[in-house]
Amino acid sequence: MICLLFLSWIAVESSFAEQFYDPSDCSSDTSYPGSRYTCNSIRQSCSTFLVYRSNQHFGHQNLLDIAALFQIKPDELLDLNNIASASDILKPGREVLVPITCLCSGQYFQASLNYTVPERTSIPEIACGVFEGLSKSLTLLQENPSQGNDVEIRVKLHVPLRCACPDNSTGVNEVKYLVTYPILEGDGTAPLSMKFNISPQELLAANHLEPKSTVFPNTTVLVPLKSDPNINLNIPDSPPPTPGFLPTTTVEKTKKTKLRNLYIAGSIVGFLLVTVALLACGLYVKALKKWKGERLQSFTDRNSVLSGSTARSSPRSGQTGRSSTNSCLSPDLLAGIKFSLYNYGMDDIRRAANDFNESSNKIGEQVYKGLIDNESVMIKQMKFEDTRRVIDMHSKINHVNIVNLHGVCYGENDFAWSYLIFELPANGCLRNCLSEQAHHLNWSRRTRIAFDVATVLHYLHYCIFPSYAHMSVNSRNIYVTSKWRAKLANIGSTLAVTSSTRDNNVDAVNGLVAPEYPVNGPASVKVDIFAFGVVLLELISGKDATEGTLLKDSIGFLGGGANEGGCFERLRSFIDPSLKDEYLLAEALCLAVLAKACIEEDPLRRPSMDDILKVLGRMV
Repeated sequence: MICLLFLSWIAVESSFAEQFYDPSDCSSDTSYPGSRYTCNSIRQSCSTFLVYRSNQHFGHQNLLDIAALFQIKPDELLDLNNIASASDILKPGREVLVPITCLCSGQYFQASLNYTVPERTSIPEIACGVFEGLSKSLTLLQENPSQGNDVEIRVKLHVPLRCACPDNSTGVNEVKYLVTYPILEGDGTAPLSMKFNISPQELLAANHLEPKSTVFPNTTVLVPLKSDPNINLNIPDSPPPTPGFLPTTTVEKTKKTKLRNLYIAGSIVGFLLVTVALLACGLYVKALKKWKGERLQSFTDRNSVLSGSTARSSPRSGQTGRSSTNSCLSPDLLAGIKFSLYNYGMDDIRRAANDFNESSNKIGEQVYKGLIDNESVMIKQMKFEDTRRVIDMHSKINHVNIVNLHGVCYGENDFAWSYLIFELPANGCLRNCLSEQAHHLNWSRRTRIAFDVATVLHYLHYCIFPSYAHMSVNSRNIYVTSKWRAKLANIGSTLAVTSSTRDNNVDAVNGLVAPEYPVNGPASVKVDIFAFGVVLLELISGKDATEGTLLKDSIGFLGGGANEGGCFERLRSFIDPSLKDEYLLAEALCLAVLAKACIEEDPLRRPSMDDILKVLGRMV
């Protein structure tokens, strides 16, 4: 019986010249025998058919859509597919016979058509999605040499569809058509043979396949027919095409052993590399622990309260400062900051600040600029209890938009001045950037700075526990880096606000301060919202917050009462003239409205930093 089947397959194979089956995915960029069906010397053209499935994803749901895609008349599809109306919506995956003219072009058969791309897509999406594998990505690129893999809208492509003409040597039992059929997951030679009422041997022979060969999804086979095609719809249809096609890689039997050996070798090498990496990590952690222990012991010895006389030194400069008879650092504080801060000597600080020169180095109240190891720093003079509070706060936070604390220099006792050393961003404070013409803050930089400040306030309000209200947000406490990003300073310097500190802050903004600014008692994040609104007004107008009443009155037109044209004119007059017309009026209006909401008298009517971030996030 087996011999008879084999002889039958040989007889069928010899009745016509077979084409080769290409097992590679339609998105593959490698050419195989059968990637395109080759011409023969006998027939140069023929009328034949291909199978296309209704595809809702790409908008081909009825015969009108399919006819338009293949550039034929809908009437040609009606009788051929036993469908009543060309406008009827077809079941997803419904197989439709499409008549085509197959021509020999060069050395390959193909049915040519033009396709105009309706939306931005890619060559594999067109080949494997729109045309369901009836053309390969590689073939599309070869036929459109000036086109890359990404395809823009309204580009016209030349699409060569896969087809073939039979080469019959006799008129007896000759093959009339070779129908191009795209394979999807679930298709096979047996159900396909039943669908077209042919023998599996005929199907295998037409595609140069051996018995028990496997056909793969996203490929095509040729179905040899001796009469007009008719699909048996009682055989279940293949599943509808999916929007994305995952490539199926086929492996030749001759390569299986080599691949298996390669996998084994790769696994062994990978295991050895992981083992070496783990050993190296273990040794590194052990060495790091030993080094940290030595550093902690050394640092504790230098600052121990039991020490009679110890020197404080800067690890950067290596120079020794003045000696101290007692230490201001407790063991629990040392545990929190032991590796995060440098311990500077007083000589280091005096040298960096040019002996605290008032004219050249002073940049604020008890704040000096300096240079340590060629790096610009801010040196802030503080009382010991304030210094400890700032260090404690900085040990709990970590944010890119906060000015970094580099080191500390303590006085000889608890009543002497101490100094904290911070980074000094290259462009100085925001107030100077807005005031000096040398620092041109264009509109995009201003919106980015507003977003950065909002981001760090959101972090302080929501992302640390307990939440922290800055209580001193203003353009002089906001610094700008060389890349025009904002950093907030003065973190941890505000405790429970007293009447004296309130007076200082009110003086700083000449009355434009939150009405609920606490005289005594806990701080409120709503005060930060108010202060942020003032900073927004400064960014829009370029004016100093010391003109507080003027700033607030300048946006009174946003409360209503002015017509649209008058509103925009008054807004333009409020915007910093140095911006000229290099800004978006809609964004400026949005920022002004946001600023007005932030400085509402009633704290409950002010937005949260979460709300503010959502608004600013759309501008950057």
